[in-house]
Amino acid sequence: MLLLRVWIWVKIQTLMLVEGDRSQTQKFRILICRGGVGFLDKKRRSEEEEEETDLNKRSFFTHFLAMVEANGHHNDFDPSAPPPFKIAEIRAAIPKHCWVKNPWRSLSYVLRDVIVVIALIVAAIHFDSWFFWPLYWILQGTMFWALFVLGHDCGHGSFSDSPTLNSLVGHILHSSILVPFHGWRISHRTHHQNHGHVEKDESWVPLTEKIYKSLDSLTRFMRFTVPFPMFVYPIYLWTRSPGKEGSHFNPYSNLFTPSERKEVAISTLCWVIMLSLLLYLSSITSPLLMLKVYGVPYMIFVMWLDFVTYLHHHGYKQKLPWYRGKEWSYLRGGLTTVDRDYGWVNNIHHDIGTHVIHHLFPQMPHYHLVEATQAAKPVLGEYYREPEKSAPIPFHLIKYLILSFRVDHFVSDTGDIVYYQHDPHLYHKTE
Repeated sequence: MLLLRVWIWVKIQTLMLVEGDRSQTQKFRILICRGGVGFLDKKRRSEEEEEETDLNKRSFFTHFLAMVEANGHHNDFDPSAPPPFKIAEIRAAIPKHCWVKNPWRSLSYVLRDVIVVIALIVAAIHFDSWFFWPLYWILQGTMFWALFVLGHDCGHGSFSDSPTLNSLVGHILHSSILVPFHGWRISHRTHHQNHGHVEKDESWVPLTEKIYKSLDSLTRFMRFTVPFPMFVYPIYLWTRSPGKEGSHFNPYSNLFTPSERKEVAISTLCWVIMLSLLLYLSSITSPLLMLKVYGVPYMIFVMWLDFVTYLHHHGYKQKLPWYRGKEWSYLRGGLTTVDRDYGWVNNIHHDIGTHVIHHLFPQMPHYHLVEATQAAKPVLGEYYREPEKSAPIPFHLIKYLILSFRVDHFVSDTGDIVYYQHDPHLYHKTE
C-alpha cells in the first residue's frame, strides 16, 4: 500500500510538472497526507470511520484520473509509436459529404474576402488618420492572410474539381499578395507529401545539428529570437531554408521538374506584373501612401503566415517526433501536426487551425474540416491533441511560439526518430 502511494506521488508530480499547476499539486499533497494518516490509524478507527476513509481514497483516485484525462494524454503515451489504426480507418469515419467540393460556396468566400479588403482600403483612404491606420493595418493584414488561405485551397485542389478554376483563382489571389502561385503550390505539395520527415519536409523543417553549428552566431540568434522569424517568408520564397537550395521564382530550380517549368514561369510573370502595378501606383500617388495601404498590411500578412505555419508543427507542450528512413510514413508524419484554436480568427482565416485532418487529407474543402475532425477524433484517440481553447484573440499562442523558439533549435544528425534539442549557449554567445 505504501509503495502504491509513492508511485501515485511520483505520477502526480510528473503530471503537474507538465501542466505547471503548482496549486493543484499542493492540493494533492494534502490529500495524500490525509490518506497516509488514515492508513496509519486504520486499526484504531471504527467501521464508520473506515468507510469514510475509503470514500476519501476513492475521491482521491477520481480526482487523479480526472486530471489525467484533462491533461489529454497519459504519461506513458508515446507519440512516436506506430498508430494502431490505418489512414483508411480515419477516412471511413468521416462523413461522405465532407469530401464534396462546392465551387460556388468556395467562390462565395472569395467574394466575401475581396469585398472586405476593398471596403477597408476605401475606409483607410477616406479617414486618412493616424488613429485609423494601425487598426487598418491589423485588419487588412489579416484579410491578406485570409486571401492566402483561399489560394492555398486552390493549390491543393480543394477549392473545386476544376484545375482551370483552381489555377485562375489561385493566381489572382496569390499574385495580389506577392506569392508565386505555382512555385509555392509545388513546394507546398512537397511539404504535405513528406510532413514530419527531417530531410524531405519543406516547411519549417528542423535544422540538423551539423547545419545548425555551421550557422554564424548572428544567423542563429535571428532565426530563433521572436519576432525576427516572423518575417522570413519572403526570404524563404527566394532562397528556401538553410541546407536547401533553389527559388520559388526560378523555373529551373531543383524544386521543380522539367514538366513544371512552364507553370512556374507563368506564376513568376504574374508576380512581376503585380509588383510592377504596385510600383506604378506608388509613382502616381506616393510611396508613403502605398506603404500605408499595401506595404504594412503585407508585413502583417507575412507575420500571420509564419506564426500559423510554425505553430502547426511546433510549440506543443509535449515534444513531438520527427522521422527519417524506415520509421517515417505518411500517416505517422501527419500525426505530428497540431490543431490550434484562433478564437474569432477561426472563421476569418477559413478554419486553417484544423490542421491534422487537413494534412492527412489536403483535398478536403476547408468548410468541412471542423466536422471531419470531430468525426475522426474517436479513431485518432491520443494521437489527436485537443487544442487549447482560445479567447476571442489568440494571444495565448504567443507564449508557445516564444518558448518553442527558445528551446527547439536542432535535431540529431543520426537516428530515425529524433526530437528537438536545445542549445543552452545560443543567447549567451550573442550577448
